[in-house]
Amino acid sequence: MTTFVPPKQDFPLLVNREPIVYLDNAATTQKPEVVINALVDYYSQNNANVHRGVHQISDEATGMFEDARKTVAKFVNASAPDQILFTRGTTESLNLVAYTYAPTVLNDQTTVLITEMEHHSNFVPWQLICECMGAKLLAVKVNSDGTLNLDHFRELLRSNQVAIVAMTHVSNVLGTINPIREITDLAHENGAIVVIDGAQAAAHVDLDVQELDSDFYAFSSHKMYGPTGFGILYGRAELLREMGPWQGGGEMIKHVSLEKTTFQEPPHKFEAGTPDISGAIGLAAAIEYLAQQQSCGLSEFEEQLLSFATDTLLKIDGLRVIGTAAEKCGALSFLVDGTHPHDVGTLLNEQQVAVRTGHHCAIPLMEALGIPGTVRASFGLYNSKKDVDRLYEALKTAIRILRK
Repeated sequence: MTTFVPPKQDFPLLVNREPIVYLDNAATTQKPEVVINALVDYYSQNNANVHRGVHQISDEATGMFEDARKTVAKFVNASAPDQILFTRGTTESLNLVAYTYAPTVLNDQTTVLITEMEHHSNFVPWQLICECMGAKLLAVKVNSDGTLNLDHFRELLRSNQVAIVAMTHVSNVLGTINPIREITDLAHENGAIVVIDGAQAAAHVDLDVQELDSDFYAFSSHKMYGPTGFGILYGRAELLREMGPWQGGGEMIKHVSLEKTTFQEPPHKFEAGTPDISGAIGLAAAIEYLAQQQSCGLSEFEEQLLSFATDTLLKIDGLRVIGTAAEKCGALSFLVDGTHPHDVGTLLNEQQVAVRTGHHCAIPLMEALGIPGTVRASFGLYNSKKDVDRLYEALKTAIRILRK
């Protein structure tokens, strides 16, 4: 293992709820004290509405809010902060693209390509908009090892008029890291734009939207140690300028009259109403904290921890890992012969090991794999080999009880 030391002491919940082992980070991560303090400091010292006030507190809040946008832009290597839209999460970001950009390119002759491994948030919006526009929705198959079938992807691109390719960067169930740059190159060669769900990638993968060449990239704050209810949508500047607004209200307008409303330029055109100011500030604090951990060897540590966890759990008789791609991060899904995932998760909880069980908002993937669901252990920067050892021992106990 690397010399990286998981900073569990920075996370009040983990300290206060010890000896709990928290392995549900793909659902949401715990928050470090620096993020909690950033929220408290904003509300106790800088609380005011942004962009509209002429008083000092409003100016200070506006500066903090827009500085957060710059922090996010740097984090994903966007060419300018105005390519960063603030939303309520990955779900809203994907819906924003589906309902504002997609209608400009979809009709009864066009197709949206997704994959069988998508989270419902990157499945249902496209299904709904395709129904509205009369477009086709097709899914790229997943191989038995949890990788995308790129031959099937190429075939679908060749045989359909594909306008949009929407897919996950990292599977929330399988942990598979998809070859996004290869996918965007193929899509662009065929005239399609690319929308990436980065919810599971942001905490684990170095993000560079210019290198990935994606047209839209969405992710959530709460899965990368920031506040819940806050998210990001990166968009190419030229596409954002062409798109209509997502919602109507204050802040996003230049002028309103009975006859016509004119709108602000991006990103403010897409941010109607009072925004989640504290969420932006909290996310900026989380990004700075995450960057500090990455500089101490976090990425290598997480890779080694996932490998260690996989090797350890495979020592259990009858345990099968679901998703064995060579390139993985974050999540380890498995089934144990003769047991149901929910029963396993319940018995782990009784031993203070927190995992997720079920279909993980990915029912089409479960149907494609022919399984009812999985037990999923997902890792954060505060997890360690000791946590894996606790999971292993708790699993053996649970299986012994269930197989009696």
